[in-house]
Amino acid sequence: MAFFSKYCTHWVIYPSPTETPDLFIGWLIDHLKHNTYDALFPIDEKTLDPVTQHLKELCKYTAVPVVDHSTYMKARDKGQTIRIALENDIPCPKTYFVSDVEEVRALAERIDFPVVIKPRQSQGSRGIVYVQSRSKLYPEYCRIHERYPFPLIQEFIPPGGEALGVEALLNKDSEPRAAFVHRRLREYPVSGGPSTLRESVHAPDLIEMGLRLLKALNWYGVAMVEFKVDPRDNTPKLMEINPKFWGSIQLSIVSGIDFPYLLYCVATEGDVTPIFDYQVGVRCRWLLGDFLHFLSNPNRFRLQPSFFQFWGDNLHDDILSRDDPGPVLGMFVSYLAQAFGRKLWRDLWR
Repeated sequence: MAFFSKYCTHWVIYPSPTETPDLFIGWLIDHLKHNTYDALFPIDEKTLDPVTQHLKELCKYTAVPVVDHSTYMKARDKGQTIRIALENDIPCPKTYFVSDVEEVRALAERIDFPVVIKPRQSQGSRGIVYVQSRSKLYPEYCRIHERYPFPLIQEFIPPGGEALGVEALLNKDSEPRAAFVHRRLREYPVSGGPSTLRESVHAPDLIEMGLRLLKALNWYGVAMVEFKVDPRDNTPKLMEINPKFWGSIQLSIVSGIDFPYLLYCVATEGDVTPIFDYQVGVRCRWLLGDFLHFLSNPNRFRLQPSFFQFWGDNLHDDILSRDDPGPVLGMFVSYLAQAFGRKLWRDLWR
């Protein structure tokens, strides 16, 4: 999508960091050697994994405002994240750590149901399974374990509580330089997935918890700490750390905190004036995802706010923009490319 933005002055296509990580890193180092850039922002796990592993080499050529690989993996691994949170008095769902699959048989006899099986590393909503009975825990765990080794088993937080995200920027000394909170209004899949509509909210106590966790990790750069309020005791409980830019970042920007620009300033100037004030009550939606939510939600015509509310002073969109309409075209090109496969497009290009 960024290729089509009016703000993009140059683009390159790099080797796949997942299929050929060595080729990707070799290409990236060579590219940085022969070109001048103020900073490098790896955006997703596919690029963050190899970039954090080769951080020292990359920092010879440009500023890379991310943590080292060991710290990054602590944040990616839900198991390590939960342990660090508990050490810092941050509420978490009751979590069971499994080191031998056979332990699950005994565990099933002494825990309460329902429970949730979660991969240790986020895969969107993939690999998450809700288990309602003792007899199903072991076979379901084995099935998930085959693809995502030693997933966590957690108590199920019942519906009714808000899902909240603390978005933050810390400088190289792990000092907070910006923080923002949003609550999810809708998501897709409906059972749990990326947010499709969210709203900026005021939650200083939640910010304090999120920053406490990130400081315990000696964090540098951006991250989002996700919480879900347990309706049984009204306590926000830690779900995970998203150790990168988050998909709903447009909301914080239109609310008054431009995290990408602030990160650029931290990377190139060393620090930035802290900013913690922002406009609350601002909403931002991912229209395509919200459309999918609408189609799959049996209460689609009773949504609050209504799906059919498309404009308002405090309503924005992640991608749609009158000033920069190009990314919408890029979005459709991207989806078509995925739908028909890269080989077909290469053949058509030839």
